[in-house]
Amino acid sequence: MHRQSCCVIPPHILRSIAENGDAEQRDRAHATLEQSAQFRGERALIGEMASLLALPAGEKRRTVYDAKSATHLPGKLVRGEGSAASGDVAVDEAYDGAGKTYDFYRSVYGRSSVDGRGMRLDSTVHYSSHFDNAQWNGRQMVYGDGDGRLFQRFTKCLDIIGHELTHGVTQFTASLFYGGESGALNEHFSDVFGILVKQHALKQSAQKSDWLIGAGIFTNKVHGAAVRSMKAPGTAYDDPVVGKDPQPSHMRGYSKMRSDNGGVHVNSGIPNHAFYLAATMIGGNAWETAGRIWYVTLTTKLHTRATFRECAAATLSAATELFGRASAPHDAVAKAWKEVGVEPQPLAEGPRVPIRRDFVPPSAGAEVPLPSLRRRGPRKAK
Repeated sequence: MHRQSCCVIPPHILRSIAENGDAEQRDRAHATLEQSAQFRGERALIGEMASLLALPAGEKRRTVYDAKSATHLPGKLVRGEGSAASGDVAVDEAYDGAGKTYDFYRSVYGRSSVDGRGMRLDSTVHYSSHFDNAQWNGRQMVYGDGDGRLFQRFTKCLDIIGHELTHGVTQFTASLFYGGESGALNEHFSDVFGILVKQHALKQSAQKSDWLIGAGIFTNKVHGAAVRSMKAPGTAYDDPVVGKDPQPSHMRGYSKMRSDNGGVHVNSGIPNHAFYLAATMIGGNAWETAGRIWYVTLTTKLHTRATFRECAAATLSAATELFGRASAPHDAVAKAWKEVGVEPQPLAEGPRVPIRRDFVPPSAGAEVPLPSLRRRGPRKAK
């Protein structure tokens, strides 16, 4: 299976910096691109061995390491579960962000860590020198400090942490192929649950959220609000060095690219906008209804090569099973996909995991027991 190192800063931003930045910025962008490429081979091996390498804890277990600007993983142990704050802001943000992401999945969807079996959440901070990215490498989180000129530290944004850890959830569930539409869906689901982790922590409704991924990661020298906007794809940044946000919000803007594994960080704007539309049409707390539909879709309904059209059909199927076909959530999901130009295509036939129809959105902190949601549909014949 094709696997890719999943980083929150897309390669088109780094390439823009490599072309338009000053000498120091160009060097750092090239270095970040090279270091991210090195992770690909590591993640290819780790991804295939994930079930063997997972470290079940059975409970929330966070461990943070300090790479001390080197590239050897995991680094020096600096904080473990239950220990006091270290005083190092990156260490403590990585620890707290992993905890909030764990708590979100556990309390809202009844999921025990990224693998559903209590996998220990390991993080390494201060990776390399001025590394301009954060990523899930198949086994743990890795955070750079940023260069201080264009990017701030990558532990700063909770939605980035939630985004990257959700790549772990995808790895252990739908295992979406990282290329083309399925790769864009891989990025899309990470953005969905990244923003929901942030909304849940801030107790924000769908209407109050900024719907920005990576808000605050740029320094004030960059003309941009965030890395991506789910509310208005294509508007997150427009800067002479970083470049202009290329994300489309409709299928008419879908970009067939050779780079970025077929434009996975670009075309994800289309399903991202569909989720934003569905969540805001439904209203209330997005994690309770729209988020649950998308969670059931990711964990029970998609095969590895799923297309946008199949994902749309899967979300409608999940909405029907959870809330009924003649329900407001189902209508909102159908309208959202229509507005971004995606026509649902029936999923391949396969066994279905029974979904609870008596779902009631949990109160804050309530744990929701769920069945094991590990099924993936059969791969379509070519």
